[in-house]
Formats: sequence, structure tokens, C-alpha cells
Amino acid sequence: MKKINYILGLGLLTLGSLTACDSILDKEPLDQFTDSNFWKSEGNVQAYANVFYASFTGYGNGSGTGLYYFKTLSDDQAGNSFADWDHKNYLTSNSTWSNSYIEIRRANAMLEKIPNIDATDAVKAHWEGVGRLMRAYNYFQLVRMFGDVPYTDKKLDITDEGVLYGPRTDRDEVMDKVLEDLNFAASNINDVTSKITWSRSMANAMKADICLWEGTFRKYRSSADGQPAADAAGAQKFLQACKDACSFIMGKSYELNDSYQANYNSLSLASNPEMIFYKAYEKDILKHSLIDYTCTSTQISGLSKDAFESYLLTDGKPMGLSSLDDTDVAPMVDGKLDLTNILAVRDKRLSETIDHVLLYEGNPNQRFDGDMNQESSTGYGVSKYDNGTLPLADRNQGNSNYTDCPLYWLAVVYLNYAEACAELGSITDTDLNNSINKLRARAGLPALTTNVGFTDPKNDRGVSDLIWEIRRERRSELMFDNWFRYWDLVRWHMLDKLNSTNYPDILLGANISNDATYEGDKSGNYIDGSKGKTRDFDKKYYLYPIPSGQSDLNEQLLPNNPGW
Repeated sequence: MKKINYILGLGLLTLGSLTACDSILDKEPLDQFTDSNFWKSEGNVQAYANVFYASFTGYGNGSGTGLYYFKTLSDDQAGNSFADWDHKNYLTSNSTWSNSYIEIRRANAMLEKIPNIDATDAVKAHWEGVGRLMRAYNYFQLVRMFGDVPYTDKKLDITDEGVLYGPRTDRDEVMDKVLEDLNFAASNINDVTSKITWSRSMANAMKADICLWEGTFRKYRSSADGQPAADAAGAQKFLQACKDACSFIMGKSYELNDSYQANYNSLSLASNPEMIFYKAYEKDILKHSLIDYTCTSTQISGLSKDAFESYLLTDGKPMGLSSLDDTDVAPMVDGKLDLTNILAVRDKRLSETIDHVLLYEGNPNQRFDGDMNQESSTGYGVSKYDNGTLPLADRNQGNSNYTDCPLYWLAVVYLNYAEACAELGSITDTDLNNSINKLRARAGLPALTTNVGFTDPKNDRGVSDLIWEIRRERRSELMFDNWFRYWDLVRWHMLDKLNSTNYPDILLGANISNDATYEGDKSGNYIDGSKGKTRDFDKKYYLYPIPSGQSDLNEQLLPNNPGW
């Protein structure tokens, strides 16, 4: 049944050909269809809308990389290939700019034609909801990266690169329009249980993600860093919208899966009760390379020392405050530095995310019999996505992996709900018990209460102990996932956490003191995952530059973002 699900939900074999041009309507006739006769049946609209599924990259679209593990510009990974600010690579062009406007044009074309189809008002409202959802999604991608951007809700004649010849619109105005689209989609898309197609739950999950980001961004942004001034009223509006969207999903029949890791390494997520919307992969149809990258002989970008120390011990306390043995010094056992006892007293998610022995230059490790020797830049291996039941040839070769990828799932909804409630200032112990305390129970941690009971010395942002711990929970639950961490640091106004001079642990790895033979790069007793490199910080990095290739065509895009 998985193959059928894939074809119906995420993998129409026409996706590649349809996305190769600006619009399905670019050329007339297209087979037997023209613009005048295509927009008549719901089936044609559905086929047109299926092109949008390619926007959800997941673990990758058959070749190249996806959004899990590979986005190493954060404090979670120290890379074998040093991850500096990638903003510098997008001075002339940026695919997010061009691709987002292509998809916005596609959505606007669909929205203009839906009134013409032969269908009931409810059917039309469903497909209008899909079009508006994808328009909102793509404008959010643009605003999050560039700030002020040109806005249109009309289908315009634009070039293949998606250039809009108009002035930039204030980013707050654009995001207010995004909220209007999200509200419509979350109320009108069909309320179905499918996990591989458009559903009202999926729309609400996207709404929750976007509204939490925008609400906290407006709350914590600072004019001192070239951003608009903080907007308390706007923050409240978006945070309440996030809470409402989460509440809708939490009222459904979703529940946490028993296994945390199985959310990421399963051959099929069809029966996983936690999934709201996932990307299905299938052998010989659509595959990815995530497992190949994280379990073969190429040195991987491992977990950082900073990330390792962010996980709580099983008494619910961080390192330095716990009554348990919080050492990070691994003993040598049978020639390997063994983490078994260290992981046993920590958040279970850590043991389901990294290997139980250190693997590094000069002392690699085979995760499963027959594997290649594996190395991590920091000593901490990335085992979270691996699946030992895959045939060896399907694990260790590029574009040969076919485990399914979560896109929207209940754990993220619980995280969003708890954070929105805390930021609104109305959170209760019941709210915590109905959301992230379920995640903590799965992780073997005691429940969190509104009275945290301790202050983490690393809380240097002036936020409450509770908000700090909710943020920690998010980091632990979503380690390596979907570039969450980078954009969380942006919205919390904490991007300077990526300055390695002030936070050197973000580029270090495991304690190697019990291996006297280690000859690799290190700093004190710790592996130097950056190999001596450093990363600075400039407030201009809160926004990416407007690509010069776009501003050369449209001078109204200037001036560029501050500092660029």
C-alpha cells in the first residue's frame, strides 16, 4: 500500500516535468488542455495543486540534500566542513527568492481560476484553502529570510526566475496577509484523516509553526539590530493564532508514538499515530541520501559539545545542577570510548540521536555488521535517522534510502502550544501536562511545572526559567531537524549564539581525555570539530541580502537590507 500512498499523496510522476516551468499553463495547448478549458473539473485542479507537494523537501527530492541534518549553521553541529554564515554565498542569486515567487504565481493563478470549476461551494473553498495555504507558506519563506518583499495576490507575468517588478512591502503587512490566508485554509480545507494529502490538521499545523515564529519574532526583535521595533500587540495576535491552531489538532485523535526514533527512521509512517503529514519514499520511485551521509565512511558533522550539554539528566536538572553523575568523560572499553553509562542518566532522546560509543579520526566505528567505518567531526555520531533493517546496498549508497520523513507531527504541535502559552503569559500546569510533559515522559524525564525550581546558569537572555526550559525542550526534541534551530535563534533574537568567540563550545565536540593515542584537532580535552576555525557575528545576519541579480532588474528592491 505504501507505493499507492506515495503516488496519491506525494509523488505524482509528473512532478518533475510540471515544476520545470513557471506554470502548468505556460504553454497552450498542453496535451489537450488550454487555459480556457483546463479549469473546469475538480480533478484538474487537484492535479495542478499536486505540484505544490514538491515544496516539502523532507529528506530530499530524489537527489541532493534535504532539510534534516544537512543545515549545519547552528550551535547543534560542528562540521567536518566548517559552516560559516552562508549569507555570503547569496549576494547575487538566491533560489528561495526565485522559487518562492514561482510558487506564489502558481497559487495566484489557481486562486483566480477556482471560481470557474464545476463543483460545490465547499469543494471550491477546499481548493481555495490549498492555494492560499501555499501562498502563505511561500511568502513566509521570503519574509523570514529577506524581511520586506514585494507582495501581490494577483497572477503576474514574471520571468522564469520569479522577478516581481514592484516595490518591497513592509514585512509586517505581508505577514498580516499571510495570517489571513492561513486562517482561511485552516477553516476550509477538508477535515480528513489522510496523512499524505491536504487536510485541515495539516493546515493548522503549518499555521501553528508560522504564527509561533512570527509572534516571537515580533516580541523579541530590536530596532538596534536594524529590525523594526518590537510589536507587543502583533506578537499577541500571532501567538494566540498559534495556540488556537494547536488546540484544534490536540482535540483530534493524534497521539505520541511509543518510539521517538521511529518518527525518523521508519520504512513507513502510515500507521504512526503521531504523524499529521509526512513525505513517503519508495524504493525505485523516490529515494534520498540522508542515511548514506550519516552512516558511511565520510566524516559527518557531529553533535556539538554545546548541544550535548543542553540535554537534561534524568532528575530533570542540567549539567552542573544535577545530583546525578554528570561527567562527560567516557571510559575506554574494548578500544572504544563508551558512552553507555553517560547516556543512561540523560534524556532518552540523546541515546536515540547519537551512537553509544565515540567515533572519530583514528578510532572509527561500525554501527552495524558490514558497515563502513564511520567518523564524526566531534566524536558524537548521528544515528537518529539510521535503519539497520535496510539492505546494506540501500543504506550506504547515495540516493538509495527510502525511509519516510515527518513534515508535521504532534510533538512539534505540543512544543508550539507550550511556548505560545508561555509567551502569552497564561500558561498553567495543565497546559504543560497536555503538551510537553508528554514528550518529557517519553524521554524519561520528570514533569515540568510553571515553578521550574532552578535557574540554569546558561540562561543569559533575561527570559523566565520556564520559557528557557521550554526552549531547551524544543532543542532536544528537534535535534538536527529541518533547520529548526537556526530559525529559532533568529526569532528569539539569539543569533549571536553562533559567535564562537563568545560561545566556543558550539565548535567543540566530545571529551577525549581517556584516549591517550588521539592525535587529531582538540581544544583542551575536547575534540575541535571546527579544526581551528572560528565564526564571528554581525547583526546584519538577521536578514539575507536581496540578491543583486534581482535588484539589477528591479531598482525598487533597493536599498538592500541593513549591512548588505
